[in-house]
Amino acid sequence: MIPQWRIGPLVLPVHGVFVGLGVLAAAVVFIAEARRRGAVNDQSLVAVTGALVGGAIGMRLSGWAQHLDVRLNPSLLQAWEYGSRSILGGLLGAYAGVLIAKRVGGYTGKTGDLFAPAVALGMAIGRIGCHLTEAPGRPTGLPWGVHAPATTPKCPGCLTGAAMHPSFLYEIAFQLAAFVMLLWLRDRIRQPGELFVLYVAAYAAFRFAVEFARANETVWLGLTRPQWFLLPSLALIAWRLRRGYRLGYYDPVLDPMVRRREVAT
Repeated sequence: MIPQWRIGPLVLPVHGVFVGLGVLAAAVVFIAEARRRGAVNDQSLVAVTGALVGGAIGMRLSGWAQHLDVRLNPSLLQAWEYGSRSILGGLLGAYAGVLIAKRVGGYTGKTGDLFAPAVALGMAIGRIGCHLTEAPGRPTGLPWGVHAPATTPKCPGCLTGAAMHPSFLYEIAFQLAAFVMLLWLRDRIRQPGELFVLYVAAYAAFRFAVEFARANETVWLGLTRPQWFLLPSLALIAWRLRRGYRLGYYDPVLDPMVRRREVAT
């Protein structure tokens, strides 16, 4: 673990540095994509502001609803001060923040396609900080298992010196692959909002799967809290993908004949 860097008198939190770099990279990609689509305007900037504010609030408060028995949960103030800083909470908060900002600003256009590649790259960079500062994952016998110091918080495997899944490296690889794929798809998927739907679907499925390798606590039936959060989300996403498929939104990618006709015209 490398919790902080010292540069002369400055002490920089490693996790915070990479989160900041991720946000900066996401902002650059968002602006570049907005310019490419001719969508740089006051409304898109309002959407970005809503995403940043909502994401910060969602990430801070994501540790509040930990137990079905609400008496066991911390207060909102405690969750704000000592919350789990969950990425899923941050994404949910960012999505809600965008919806609220657009409603307040009277903007009806879709902005998800602008956010999708930006979020993927920002997440890839931010997860570097997680890899350097948090418990890596569950014990594994695979040759690429990593070791972490015994002092790593919430890491029973670290005490025994076991090799563990580099779960955050898995996510970094996924997010980078998703970023490249989204850039490839952006001129092929023409229906507004569908690029964002595809990214959310892919990340939800990946995150559910990678939880089996992460060090998160299992709470019921061998599943973690993020997995229980994702289960209903995956059902809704599957319905949404099926609807998009039936309406032909993905034909330019799935049907080569459709793609060739588009190129010819």
